[in-house]
Amino acid sequence: MRAPRALGSTAAATLAFCAGIGMAHAGTTAEALPETMVMLKHAISIPTVEGQHQVPVLATYLADKLKAAGIPAGDIEIIPVGETAALVARYRGTGEGKPILLSGHMDVVAAKRQDWSRDPFTLIEQNGYLYGRGTADMKTAVVVLIETLIRLKHEGFKPRHDLILLLSGDEETAMASTRELARRYHDAEFLLNADAGGGTLNPDTGKPALYQIQAAEKTYADFRIALTSPGGHSSEPTADNAIYRLARIIDRVAGYQFPPMSNEITRASLRALGAHTPGPLGAAMTQFAAHPDDAAAAATLSADPAYVGQIRTTCVATMLNGGHALNALPQSASVNVNCRIFPGTPVASVRDTLVKVIDDKSASVTVLSPPPVASPASPLRQDVIAAVTDAVHQRFPGVDVVPGMSAGASDSMYFRNAGVPSYGIDASFTKPDDSFAHGLNEKLPASEVEAGLEFWHRVLVQLAK
Repeated sequence: MRAPRALGSTAAATLAFCAGIGMAHAGTTAEALPETMVMLKHAISIPTVEGQHQVPVLATYLADKLKAAGIPAGDIEIIPVGETAALVARYRGTGEGKPILLSGHMDVVAAKRQDWSRDPFTLIEQNGYLYGRGTADMKTAVVVLIETLIRLKHEGFKPRHDLILLLSGDEETAMASTRELARRYHDAEFLLNADAGGGTLNPDTGKPALYQIQAAEKTYADFRIALTSPGGHSSEPTADNAIYRLARIIDRVAGYQFPPMSNEITRASLRALGAHTPGPLGAAMTQFAAHPDDAAAAATLSADPAYVGQIRTTCVATMLNGGHALNALPQSASVNVNCRIFPGTPVASVRDTLVKVIDDKSASVTVLSPPPVASPASPLRQDVIAAVTDAVHQRFPGVDVVPGMSAGASDSMYFRNAGVPSYGIDASFTKPDDSFAHGLNEKLPASEVEAGLEFWHRVLVQLAK
């Protein structure tokens, strides 16, 4: 086990190479890698978390890189949205077709240094992984997209479609910048989102199992369950304690499972993944894909955090609030319940289910803002499937490329809701639950930076030519 260092062998080598070539006119993936690593190191160092006012700083840095590469300043815009911002960059083509949108987000989930084994805002390579907040979700992909546009500009590539890069600034929170981007850029051929989809590696062998194109995603909704009590002095406890009542409600929510569901997309992905997954989990995938009413298969899948969201609506408590003084009985208590709702399921029906499950008429159940956005599955365009399959097979010949559904939400939902077909095509191949996105010690295999550069270049040249 190698000791961590600011940048490991792969990254350090690329930086040394970068100094030698001056980061000029990258014509190949290998030549594009050094500048990509320099940008990634800087991007990780900017803590673009909610409330820090740092997203505009990163947006300005990335915009300057694009301008330096020759993309006109008039085709680049930073859109302020509250304390955050969105970045738009148009790579002009011949104008023969509608624009192709490229989507990503610059913000990251908060990370506390005292909780991490490493500084979350310093890019570190160790044992073949890049560590840092945003390595997996999703500054690596953002930087790769920027570098790909730079490389295309240096190559003199003239696409038939304009390519419009849309980087939001609050995808992890309110998505206000996403809504603004969708409002402005909904007249498009389709959208390619680097924040969804991607390849899965076998957890035991590390070999590629399949690649999923995200063509659908679940609806995101937050519900606040709130209780009130008369309160009083803590030396005179009563049975009417809002915190105790809320605890019982939380237990009921934790003990409830929504019924299994499936659609053509989820059955196709589970069928393909089951063929590459050993043991009971793989057998359950295969069985559920063929027989979605199989309770035993559904139970096996539901016991795995990586797959429960593929077959059910899920609701989970995420935040608590209660009481007003250390020496007083609580006058109020509330819990936030975050739900990821299976496509086609109305938000109102999920709220109705929660009301029945908590079984407490004194509790209020409120849908929080922003209002949930339902978006239909996108049609499976053959040109997108062909281009992505070509790029995947260039790296891993013969790997299955199938449609998939995200259990989480992404910027794509607002574009789908606006009528723009959207496809998640993250270039990375990773093991299930191996990236720790949103969690401690977030990481990404270092190999995926160069792989991402090759992937996106091939996909964009093929689709936009």
